[in-house]
Amino acid sequence: MKLTEKLGLAALHRLDPETAHGMSIKALKAGLAPAPGPVSSPRLRTRVAGLDLPNPVGLAAGFDKNGEVLGPLSQAGFGFIEVGAVTPRPQPGNPKPRLFRLTEDKAAINRFGFNNDGMQVMAQRLASRPKDAVIGLNLGANKDSDDRPGDFAKVLAHCAAHLDFATVNVSSPNTEKLRDLQGKAALSALLSGVIETRDTLARPIPVFLKIAPDLTSRELHDIAEVARETGVDGVIATNTTLSRDGLSSAHKGEAGGLSGAPLFEKSTRILAQLSKLTNGSIPLIGVGGISTAEQAYAKICAGASAVQFYTAMVYGGLSLASDIVQGLDQLLARDGFETVAQAVGSKREDWL
Repeated sequence: MKLTEKLGLAALHRLDPETAHGMSIKALKAGLAPAPGPVSSPRLRTRVAGLDLPNPVGLAAGFDKNGEVLGPLSQAGFGFIEVGAVTPRPQPGNPKPRLFRLTEDKAAINRFGFNNDGMQVMAQRLASRPKDAVIGLNLGANKDSDDRPGDFAKVLAHCAAHLDFATVNVSSPNTEKLRDLQGKAALSALLSGVIETRDTLARPIPVFLKIAPDLTSRELHDIAEVARETGVDGVIATNTTLSRDGLSSAHKGEAGGLSGAPLFEKSTRILAQLSKLTNGSIPLIGVGGISTAEQAYAKICAGASAVQFYTAMVYGGLSLASDIVQGLDQLLARDGFETVAQAVGSKREDWL
């Protein structure tokens, strides 16, 4: 991390977390961010669900909720970017404060509640997106909707022309009863509706499903079955957790979803279990607790074809993206892998 970035992070940490996040978006708009450009190599280039990625390290949803800084982010070293979550209508989300740093734990707790500018504004911003980047949208449902499954399809239909992939987010813990949609019957109906909408598009795109880490073996088995039956193109494992095991920070008791370092082991075990259940039939994207190249590599070896991170940037800055990608390239070379695909699932048994 460069000195300027270190000083910038120190200054941001003097502000409350949500204000600091807003300032980081402004800094990106002003061009005050690392911009190494797309980081790639023959070893890193990979194909996931029909998407050609320069590298398998993506930005998770939540950082650029409203698609405001797609240009700068596309030059930060990521192989792909996911924005959102976005709902049909704009909504303010939950009352503030709703974002908390857990510095001692290198973690964060949020209870945003899908605050966003709505699908119309997002579609306008996506229309001017960088064309050489791989960009996806996290689909959400309005809190007061009387047809939450229909909301996901509605956002997809409205924004799909400007997207490379879309993610069905039924795993946020911050919208009441949203996780109920992970149940087998409800999930099957929801995904079938979204896939049906996708199939009517002029340019059909991959649809991913994002799941929670707080699932039982039975629930995970049901999700794997539904994913296969509905034809989902990939599963993102995982979203934030409701668990608070082993935390020491002052804000550990706040309600919301926990992300960051404490999630790494829990989410990687879910990933490995899902990899075993699907047996390579569905691409998996590993998310949760990644802050180093070694951790990104561990997710891949546990069964992920690609990975995403976000919370680690709170503590390590945006330059982490290129650092992790370059480190991953070295790790693949060290172990004799010529491609990312060769490493996928190679150490899955270690996590089961």
